[in-house]
Amino acid sequence: MEYTIREMTVMEYPLLNEFLYEAIFIPDGIKPPPKNIIASPELQIYVDRFGASKADFALVAEVEQKIVGAVWVRIIHDYGHIDAETPSLAISLYKEYRGQGIGTDMMKEMLSLLKTHGYKRVSLSVQKANYAAEMYRKIGFEIIKENGNEWIMLWREDRH
Repeated sequence: MEYTIREMTVMEYPLLNEFLYEAIFIPDGIKPPPKNIIASPELQIYVDRFGASKADFALVAEVEQKIVGAVWVRIIHDYGHIDAETPSLAISLYKEYRGQGIGTDMMKEMLSLLKTHGYKRVSLSVQKANYAAEMYRKIGFEIIKENGNEWIMLWREDRH
C-alpha cells in the first residue's frame, strides 16, 4: 500500500479528536466506549488548543489523499508524563490500516522530527495487552514504569 507521511496542517488539527478516539485501546470482545469519552479532561489534554505550544508536533499518514493516521506529541501531564522537557506521544490509525507498517513509519518520522527540534526523549503510555507495545519496543522504547495494566515507555536518543 502506498502512503505518504507529512506534517499535519493547522486546518487539520480538529482531526486530532477523531484520532484520539481511535487511539483508545479496546481489547477483543469489549464494547467500545461512546465517542464523547474524548471530552473528558484526562483525554482532552492530548488535543485541547493543539499547536499553542512550541512542543506541539503532529504528522499524518495519507493514502490516496485520505488521512488514515496521526502521530502527535506535546508536553503534558498525561498517563505517560515523565518531566517538563519530555514530550508525550499519541498515535493512531484507522483499524483497516493497522498492521501494515504505517504506524512504525509514522513513529520513526516523529522521532526524527523531534531530534531536529532538539528533543532527546519522548514518552508514551500503553496498555500491556495492546499489540502496539511490541512495535514501540522494536523502535527502541523501553519500559521504565509499570502502572497496573499499562507501561510507561521512554525513547532516548542516546540509546540510538
